[in-house]
Amino acid sequence: MIRKHDDTPVRSMEETISGWMVLIGLASMLLTAVLVSVMFTRTLGDQLVQDLGRQTQVLAAALELSGGGAAELAEMTAGGDVRATLLDEQDNVLYDSQGDDLDNHGDRPEVIQARAEGTGSSRRTSSTFGVNTYYYAMLLEDGRVLRLAAESSELHALYDQAVPAIALALIGVLFFAVAASLLLTRRLVRPIEQMGRDLDDLTAHVPYRELKPFARALEQDRRALREGEQMRQEFTANVSHELKTPLTSISGYAELIENGIAQSADIPVFAGRIRTEAGRLLTLIRDILELSRLDQPMADPQFEPVDLQQVTQNCAKAQALNARKAYVTLSCEGSSQMVRGSRQLLDELCQNLCDNAIRYNRPGGSVVLRTGRGDRGAYLEVEDTGIGIAPEHQLRVFERFYRVDKSRSKATGGTGLGLAIVKHCALLHGGSVELHSHPGQGTRIRVWLPPMV
Repeated sequence: MIRKHDDTPVRSMEETISGWMVLIGLASMLLTAVLVSVMFTRTLGDQLVQDLGRQTQVLAAALELSGGGAAELAEMTAGGDVRATLLDEQDNVLYDSQGDDLDNHGDRPEVIQARAEGTGSSRRTSSTFGVNTYYYAMLLEDGRVLRLAAESSELHALYDQAVPAIALALIGVLFFAVAASLLLTRRLVRPIEQMGRDLDDLTAHVPYRELKPFARALEQDRRALREGEQMRQEFTANVSHELKTPLTSISGYAELIENGIAQSADIPVFAGRIRTEAGRLLTLIRDILELSRLDQPMADPQFEPVDLQQVTQNCAKAQALNARKAYVTLSCEGSSQMVRGSRQLLDELCQNLCDNAIRYNRPGGSVVLRTGRGDRGAYLEVEDTGIGIAPEHQLRVFERFYRVDKSRSKATGGTGLGLAIVKHCALLHGGSVELHSHPGQGTRIRVWLPPMV
């Protein structure tokens, strides 16, 4: 018996299987006992009727040879345990070895059958003595009927003699079933325990094919947990590094001002740098919090009809000032495309794509926000004429904190989390992200989303 973390007793697999096997054994034993009793009783009853039939035939032959009647029958059956009855042609009692002045027996089933077929038998409670009795009747050649009867107490005596042997046999079967269940359970459970000791190579030591899907699922879960743990460690390390850089700058400039080392003319410059680093720090914290929120499973996402064209137009208005500062032309194209989603998340997705397109562009370049529909559904696309992404970086740009050009990212205030947020938003909407880029020519990122039917 083992216990849960809240001290609730929990039965082991071996105890559970053994218990069920013992219960099945007990149920089988009781069912067997009932069936044996029924069959034994029926067999003994049939045997008793056959014995009555043989005795009746012997007595009938003796009566017919001797031409005798009641007196001769009384002499033949004296001292016996079997009740003998002799009936005349009208079924009146000529003789009964255990009673006098008895009623007419013409309504007795065994007598009726004997007169119709020559012999007859039945089992019932005797109307004369009130005892459960077996009867056998035979029609004699002179029209009389000879009937013999035996009480069921004789059958019970035989059954009582057999009961001890049956009980001993059943107890033996029970002990054998318990021992066999314990042995079999150990043999079944031991390979599973052995499999549990080697979790690093679980699928290579599966003892039963029924456990293979479970082993595969468990190995996948363990692999996912390891990958998740590794991602969390990398994420923590990256966050610590990214936070350390602006905080170090802020602390350094503040210390220069605090100690009076900075000249009066330098103070506005240092204050501007502190404000820039603080803004970068706030942006980084905002993106980290957003990613953490997107990582949490959304129990009931508030989805509603959203027009992607309206999302791009709102984004263009919000990013117009940034585009002018970077000397980048910003425009919108495409048609109205309705999808079901979160307006806030889709706005954030478009803002991150547009911000990246402006940030990694060149003066005089352009950014186009485009909507449309293709073979994979509705799409929102951002295309720029910026610096582009080399092929070896294209598979990793959606990873957290991954930067193609770290010096340019830090110079422009990038956190390395924008495209990771884009990918999460797309996945939460059941969509996907497609990237096409050529170094020195620009980048096009298309987000496919399921359209409204």
